[in-house]
Formats: sequence, structure tokens, C-alpha cells
Amino acid sequence: QVQLVETGGGLVQPGGSLRLSCAASGSIGTIYDMGWYRQVPGKQRELVAGITSGGSTNYADSVKGRFTISRDNAKNTVTLQMNSLKPEDTAVYYCHIEWRVVIWASSEYYWGQGTQVTVSS
Repeated sequence: QVQLVETGGGLVQPGGSLRLSCAASGSIGTIYDMGWYRQVPGKQRELVAGITSGGSTNYADSVKGRFTISRDNAKNTVTLQMNSLKPEDTAVYYCHIEWRVVIWASSEYYWGQGTQVTVSS
């Protein structure tokens, strides 16, 4: 079992910045892909940004150039730096990881509890 704890959400004015962090703890194993998703009421959860264990990243078109995802493999953390925030970025943001107990085992996927980001004047 792996636990994910997210921090850093809150209220920010349009054009402002927030930094979300997610720390993984629990069973020994290896984390592969990590990512951030977001969800607004009545809509499906969508991928915001992802990062592989090797550091390759991908972003939703709506956040390219404004958001940056990074990870610290030694600390099992993933961070989302969000700049130039817009009201449409308002959502609950969830951390997501792919984990295996050993390399030949099947992947397991875990979600954080979610953190609210509200962009409003």
C-alpha cells in the first residue's frame, strides 16, 4: 500500500501562482509514472501533467507554458508549479502514481485525496 499526501492548494487571484506537492509513503517498491489530474463538478477527471521516472513530461494543451511538473525520485515527491493561473484552472487537483512492488510485478495505481485550487478575484 502507498499513501499520497498533497499540499499546496488554495485561493489565488488570476495571474497568480501556486505550487502543489505530493509525497508518497508506505510500502517499499518503485514509483514509475507520476502525474497531476484535475476535476470540476460534472466533468471527467482530466490529465494536467505527467512525468515518467526518466523525467519525460507531457502537459494538457490548456496548461502548456504555464505549468511545470517535476519530481524528486529520492524523496518520492512530485510537484506542480502553476503560474499565470486563470479562473478556468479552478478545480480539485489530484496526484496520481504508478507503482510496482518489484519490476516484474503488475502496476498498481494510487490517487491522492485531492486539493482544491480556486482562481478568483
